Amino acid sequence: MVLLTGTWKRHRKRFAIDLRVRRRSKLLATVTLLTLPARILADWTTFGHDPQRSGWAFEETALTPETVGGLKLKWSTQLPNESLALNALTAPLVARDIVTTKGVKTLVYVAGSSNHVFALDAATGEVVWSRRFQSYAKALVESFYLCPNAINATPVISRHDNLIYVLAFDGRVYGLDLGSGAIKFGPFQLVPAFAKPWSLNYYGGVLYTTTSQGCGGDHSGIYSMDVRNPMHHSSHELLIRQGGGAGMWNRGGTAIGGGRLYVSTGDGVFNPAEGDYGSTFLAVSTPDLELLGYYTPRNWREINRLDLDLPSGGIVWFAHGNKDLVAGGGKEGVVYLLDADNFGGKDHHTPLYATPRLGNDEHELASKGIWGSPAVWTDENGETWLYITMWGKVSRNAPAFPLTNGPTPHGSIMALKVVSDRDSSAFKLQLAWVSPDFNLPDPPVVANGVVFALATGENSQQNKDPNILHYKSHQDWKNNLLTTEDRGRGTSPAVLTAMDARTGKLLYESGDAIKSWVHFSGLAIEDGQVYVVDYESRLYCFGLASTR
Repeated sequence: MVLLTGTWKRHRKRFAIDLRVRRRSKLLATVTLLTLPARILADWTTFGHDPQRSGWAFEETALTPETVGGLKLKWSTQLPNESLALNALTAPLVARDIVTTKGVKTLVYVAGSSNHVFALDAATGEVVWSRRFQSYAKALVESFYLCPNAINATPVISRHDNLIYVLAFDGRVYGLDLGSGAIKFGPFQLVPAFAKPWSLNYYGGVLYTTTSQGCGGDHSGIYSMDVRNPMHHSSHELLIRQGGGAGMWNRGGTAIGGGRLYVSTGDGVFNPAEGDYGSTFLAVSTPDLELLGYYTPRNWREINRLDLDLPSGGIVWFAHGNKDLVAGGGKEGVVYLLDADNFGGKDHHTPLYATPRLGNDEHELASKGIWGSPAVWTDENGETWLYITMWGKVSRNAPAFPLTNGPTPHGSIMALKVVSDRDSSAFKLQLAWVSPDFNLPDPPVVANGVVFALATGENSQQNKDPNILHYKSHQDWKNNLLTTEDRGRGTSPAVLTAMDARTGKLLYESGDAIKSWVHFSGLAIEDGQVYVVDYESRLYCFGLASTR
């Protein structure tokens, strides 16, 4: 039985929301929480911690603004995985109290680009088990960074099934026993072989993912699979009608809250009458993937023309006051706040609030703007904070942030507060602070008043000539792409950074502990430890001396 004291009491409402218990059912919410095993609440089971992609480790107690300066590199492990294009290891996942042949352990899980999955002892970094998936599919095109022919989707853990679900590069999904790696579910085909799927999500016994770039002949879209019966699975798809555009490449794939699924789409045709929703936020039913609503910025033509994809900035679902909300943004540098139950209003073009442009005055398609999923934190005073990753300088036309922490020529984490009037009929995002400079920040995560983020050190340039936006042929487009070797030049080792969640003040940096850069990664936090990966397939554990 979990006793609702301290942190648990402060976040009771949030837990009730995450469990699909509506606010009017307060008694049911309390009963559910009192009977839920504590170990489930403390795991990091999916990209961004939870199905909502909040990035908030609300169970964490050891890492605080006062203790985080004591972080040290506890171990690093080199894993036998070959990087493919820009892909190496997926974002880490963590599960505690796992029964293994070596005893009961907390395990850290990562999938490897060359069709691997690894489970490591969180205390020592020792590999407890690993698996390489056998594939009989053959890629028809050479691996390159937009279509890497690699594992791209961060797996997801279901403690109910005691399984980790992994999407192999041939598009088949496996359910592996958490303690042994034994195959307990599948393999079943979820997406086409060598498609480019994004982080798996798990909700109500159903797996979800999204795809983009048309890799492997895929039509970009949303895919789901009911995994409750290992002998009989059922699937649904919601695909882009015309294909070849409007890819759903949010780092976290989908965000799920209140029984609905949310994604954003990239550049593509916008014609709702014909089923085309380029440069749009979509609200979709679970598990059958029926379109429930959409929001399209009024300047979608400009977003399309300048290749300012919305999915680059990710999407998150959260509650504030009496309202369920969704927030996201993209390369354009604008953050959109949407009513989760009434996307875009009656005309589908009206958000609850949209910020001014906060970055990317240059309208660059690769090295500026919002990249990586946002994070959300509700403090002990009930204030809701939103954290986003901005590549490049703050816009010269943006309103002044009340707190800054020095120049940010390369990028920053930006903090905004969600503010509403008394009856929650009017909302705005109030600028709060800008972090110190980041050499291209990755998605932030939050724990106990501390924001963690990684400076990736990557080379973000995609094209030899970045000024070319339109091509006469597919070959002309491909000829303008930089190679993986080109992208590997001019990089620097990644740096883990911790900041005060209320001010952005620097509290910790990892220095030279991480040996390589990383592309499109993510962090995990569990029991005073932070887990990081790099491009050379190393997994790192930073922790406090007092933990494990």
